[in-house]
Formats: sequence, C-alpha cells, structure tokens
Amino acid sequence: MAACRAARAVLLRGGNSGWTAVPRRARADRQLLSRQICVSTTAWRKNLAAAGPEKFSEEYIKKQIEEFNIGKRHLANIMGEDPETFTQEDIDRSIAYLFPSGLFEKRARPVMKHPDLLFPKQTAIQWGEDGRPFHYLFYTGKQAYYSLMHDTFGKVLAIEKYQDSMRNKGLFTKDTKQMSLTGSRWLLKEELQELLVENISDHDYTRFLQLMERLLSMPYCAMEEEFVQRFRRQLEVQSSKQEVPAVQHDENGVAFSQAEGRRKTAKASIKLRDCGIGSITVNGKSYLLYFPILQDREQLMFPLHFVDMLGRFNVEASVEGGGHSAQAGALRLAISRALLSFVSAGEMESMRQAGLLTPDPRAKERKKPGQAGARKKFTWKKR
Repeated sequence: MAACRAARAVLLRGGNSGWTAVPRRARADRQLLSRQICVSTTAWRKNLAAAGPEKFSEEYIKKQIEEFNIGKRHLANIMGEDPETFTQEDIDRSIAYLFPSGLFEKRARPVMKHPDLLFPKQTAIQWGEDGRPFHYLFYTGKQAYYSLMHDTFGKVLAIEKYQDSMRNKGLFTKDTKQMSLTGSRWLLKEELQELLVENISDHDYTRFLQLMERLLSMPYCAMEEEFVQRFRRQLEVQSSKQEVPAVQHDENGVAFSQAEGRRKTAKASIKLRDCGIGSITVNGKSYLLYFPILQDREQLMFPLHFVDMLGRFNVEASVEGGGHSAQAGALRLAISRALLSFVSAGEMESMRQAGLLTPDPRAKERKKPGQAGARKKFTWKKR
C-alpha cells in the first residue's frame, strides 16, 4: 500500500509538473510580451510629446521642391501654357478649374503651393555635439528676439557716442538729414515673429517699437538707416490706383483734359485747357458772378492753388443739381481729377494726401418717421 501510494504520488507529481509547465511558460511569454508592448508604447508617446511640432529635414524640403517643379511643368502642359512663365496665380486658377470644389473650408480644398509657402521656417540646430548651445542667449528662450534688442541698443549707444564726439569738436547740430519713412510702416507682430522664427508677446513687440522710436528720435539716426529699413515695409501708393484722364488736343493743338465730379446731388463736368489765360466759367458765367460766396470760390480755386498752377489753365465747367456748396464741391473734385493729366506722380500723391482726389460721400440724412427731423425728436410732454 505504501509503495502504491508512493508511485501514485510520483506519477501525480510528474504529471502535474508536465501538465503545468506549458501554461506557466505561456503565461511568462505573455507577460513578457505585454510588458514590452507597454514599455514601447509609453516611450513612443513620451517621445512624441517631447518632439513638439513636426520637423522636416532639408533633404525632405528639397525633394518636395523637385516634385513641385515637375508637377508645375505637367500642369502647364495640360493647360497649354509655357512652363517657364507659369506663375503661382496660374497654378491656383488651373487647380480651381481642374478640381472644382464646393467645400466651404478653404483649407479642405485642393491646393498646389510651393513648399516654402506650405512648410514653416525652422530654426537651425542651436547646440553642438557636446550639448553646449552656440548662442550665449540660448537659455533666455528667445535668443533671436533678445539678440535683436541687444544689437539695436548697441546702435543707440554708438550714435550717442558719435554725437558726444561731435559735441566735443563743436560740430554738433540738430539740423541733420533725417530718414524718410513716409509710405512705410513697422513690421507687424506676426511678421516680426516670422522674421525671428520665434514667438513673442505683445509686451515684447511694444518694447521693440519703443526702442526703434528712441533710435529714430536721435539727430544722427540716419547713420543706421539701412538697419531700420530692415524692419519696415513699404505701403502701396494709393495714387497709383487713380485713373488719370488722357491728354487730348484740339484743332489748334491746345492740350486739354476732361473730368467729372459729384457732391451730394450736384454733378459737374469740366474741360481744362492748357492755354495760359486763367479764365474760369461756370455754365457760361464767370465764377465770380456764379458763386457770390467767397468760401465757394475758394473751394473752386483750391486745387489750382495747391499745385501752384493758378493762371495757367482755362476752365470751362457745367454743373447741375444741388446748391451752391454742393456744386462748388463737385467742381473742386472735377478740377482735381483733370489736373492729374498735367502733374507728376509726386504731386499726385500729395494731392491724394490732401484729400483733393477723395469724393465726399456725405449727404443729407433723411427724416425719420415719428420724429421731427433726421435726429430731432418731438417735445415730450408728460401730460
């Protein structure tokens, strides 16, 4: 009995050991596999979060540019255009024609842009193989911005030093050549961020403008004109959009120009003759008799006085509608437009800035129902 029990115990022990060995190994393998997957997933998520925005290498950008150039040539051939003169406007028009889309969101529509327009600029590597940063302002977090502020303040100090040297020599004067900044503006905050490839706050942008204005307030600021112009953008000259009437000639060879103007309900049309007499007639009468009020006559003569051409032109005008003030305003605008045929581009821009080429949109406001006038109300009585 004892031997049978011992044998049965050995068989059961051996059977159990042989039967349970496989599940234990399988469970161990599963635990090891699951542990490896969890570790790799966690590390992948951690690396993804630490990487920040997606980076694109120079080789990738070059490859995209090559593919864009090939695609542009194919698209030009499809549209029957010359690939060498195929511009981005032509590409946009062709894409809109070949792939019409009614999607409301513009970013969801098919586009074909140059990679420089699609991929944002990236900062270059800022540390060496030993892990040390190249720039001494690296740990400020805005090294490009603070480097710009440092350089600008250095230029301010250099101008001050030059001014002190001129004072010591007795040659200092405030009547120096100033920078011409007309027709330009400072870079916007977004444009400055794109230039620096860094994000800056509104306070940082304000400090930058204050420092640049301090530089411009110095008498010898023209020394750094090239530096200042880097941070300004030229504005589009509005006078270039102005329609200039063509100069015509009559049978006697006298040059003349025609133009029209409006003010409220008054309409005026004039003929400006380059004769050199200086007579002005309105509806067949002299302007002195047609406009008895001095202010109306001044309005009429102001464009000729502004460009210093009094007595050079003969003005033949016809006007209808409106009162004397509205008619004088309509004639002033018409004369200003006709003068564009005889002035330079600089004088044209000066006339625009003086408001001579801007129509006056003001008109009499209509009376409202339930009121005594356009704004006036009836007297309110409690009883």
